[in-house]
Amino acid sequence: MSLLGLIRHGRTAWNSDGRMTGRADIALTEAGRLALAGLHPPEELDGATWHVSPLIRARQTAAILSGSGDMAGGMDDAGELGANALHIEARLIEMDFGAYEGRSLEELRADPAAGMVENEHRGLDFLPPGGESPRMVQERLRPFLAELGQAGGRHIAVAHKSVIRAIFAAAYDWNMLGRPPVKLLWDRAHLFNVDGAGAVRPWRMNVPLRSRHAPVDQAAAP
Repeated sequence: MSLLGLIRHGRTAWNSDGRMTGRADIALTEAGRLALAGLHPPEELDGATWHVSPLIRARQTAAILSGSGDMAGGMDDAGELGANALHIEARLIEMDFGAYEGRSLEELRADPAAGMVENEHRGLDFLPPGGESPRMVQERLRPFLAELGQAGGRHIAVAHKSVIRAIFAAAYDWNMLGRPPVKLLWDRAHLFNVDGAGAVRPWRMNVPLRSRHAPVDQAAAP
């Protein structure tokens, strides 16, 4: 049994525009990097092994939160920075949104040719043209999760909204129709137990990230 903490990457320009990013390799905005500065994972994940999506927005986020890189979040070819190894894991890449990539929900819902409204009613089987469904994401993640469960210990995965939702849906046995069992806050960590078969169970959702520095005692400040 292992503990897995899922953390979504920081904000990008496409996030701010409400556009489906998918596999597009969009970097964090300056505001996105600043929002992460000085933060690190909750204490439940101290000493965890890091697993990071290959997309730059996730790599930048992991570099900042791990304290292993500068604000630009650059990495060397081995995916390592400083004392913390940030293991690049291809299976954590964002869901492929196919023909929907780069378009907003509002735009797609207003376009009858996109078939978005009907597609959304498919839940786990929502399938963008030329892309993949959340169920497909669960399938590609299952071997990775089994590896984590067999390894034991604590693990952090820095990934994407659709990847986290796919794992969340599996943990809660949610078909992605109707309201989710828990409203996820995307600036927090979500903790799951993982067994050796790759089955996930929820432990704690919406755990705040910690400040890297203790707060200043204002009463004692000069």
